[in-house]
Amino acid sequence: MNASIITIGDELLIGQTIDTNSAFIAQEFNKVGIWVKRRVAVGDVAADIEHALDEEAQQSQIIILTGGLGPTADDITKPLLNHYFNGKMVIDPGVAKHIEYLFREVYRRPGPISERNKKQAEVPDVAKVLHNANGSAPGMWFEKMINNRKTVFIALPGVPHEMKGLLSDEVIPRLLQHFKFPHILHRTAVTAGMGESYVAERLIDFEAKLPKQIKLAYLPSYGMVKLRLTCQGTHIRKMEEETDLLFEEMTFLLQDILLSKKDEPVEAVIGHLLLQQGKTMATAESCTGGNIAHAITRIPGSSKYYRGSIVSYDNTIKEALLQVPAGILQAQGAVSSETVEAMVKGALQQLGTDYAVATSGIMGPDGGSDRKPVGTVWIAAGNEEKIVTRLLQLRFEREQNIEIATIQALLLLRKVILGKE
Repeated sequence: MNASIITIGDELLIGQTIDTNSAFIAQEFNKVGIWVKRRVAVGDVAADIEHALDEEAQQSQIIILTGGLGPTADDITKPLLNHYFNGKMVIDPGVAKHIEYLFREVYRRPGPISERNKKQAEVPDVAKVLHNANGSAPGMWFEKMINNRKTVFIALPGVPHEMKGLLSDEVIPRLLQHFKFPHILHRTAVTAGMGESYVAERLIDFEAKLPKQIKLAYLPSYGMVKLRLTCQGTHIRKMEEETDLLFEEMTFLLQDILLSKKDEPVEAVIGHLLLQQGKTMATAESCTGGNIAHAITRIPGSSKYYRGSIVSYDNTIKEALLQVPAGILQAQGAVSSETVEAMVKGALQQLGTDYAVATSGIMGPDGGSDRKPVGTVWIAAGNEEKIVTRLLQLRFEREQNIEIATIQALLLLRKVILGKE
């Protein structure tokens, strides 16, 4: 059973808005056995949207659209769908009542509700209305016979929290009632410290013997490679047994570079380690500007092991708050092994933690020199007994350099915690 996702809006095409809706829909569909075959983005142009509907209906039995359901003139999806399915616009009493409730009780807007907002209650009479508990634009469900099969078209708002609520509360339960889906099973491992091609070399024999219903995917990122085994079938118990055995074999072959047997970021792995040991950590950041702290605190429950950060972007802050000796800054410079080592010591003392990690570097696009070019970054991690430093020579743009330095600093901290450095 294939699905297509059509995202609508000029803002997506010009890069003003990042499409997170497609990723969420694909993940949720995958959980219930719906395979997303294609994702298409189109602008606010009626002919383009209609063309996308025609094209995707030849590919998939489920077509889901997001965007263009708002109250403004550029929101053309609803009238277009009314025309596409030969419907007539009517006021839905349930939607009208919900809009009244939102503006009076939730938004508490003074004065009368505008005609533009009241018009949100208009829907094509050929659509089943899907209740949007989080907003005024209802979802809509259409059905049409195409190539002798029932094809479902579902229109959802583009606002992410509204779309998510509708997908979880309305769309997926209805799809499960209408169709019988196969099972899709994933097992993901995360490795660190070895490039994708080298990891693949290790798994040549393993990959060659995989049964046809199980596929291996390589998903590289900065300093890490995810390996995902995917199995499709109808007998879930048999699928789990077969996939789990192969997953254990694969992770055994990669045990020296294995970061996690789950699809999780390195900051989550560090959190598990610190909780197991009953230890705490802090961050002392210069060039990463708090990005490591942000990564750590994205993990629920991080307050149990993370104390805080000192973002010492300026040298005066390094001296005053982290107690980095002025002599080191003058002789070695802020971007040096000696400075990040002193930053770790200062963070351990000032924030009273068991571990600390530090960064200092030149992220670009300028600020480098012949001796320390743009992309020169020193990272350090350690505790009271031992501090390890490492030099990175990065070659990307500023944002990428910050992200890579963040991940490498966290990977170094993990090794320190495990006693592997």
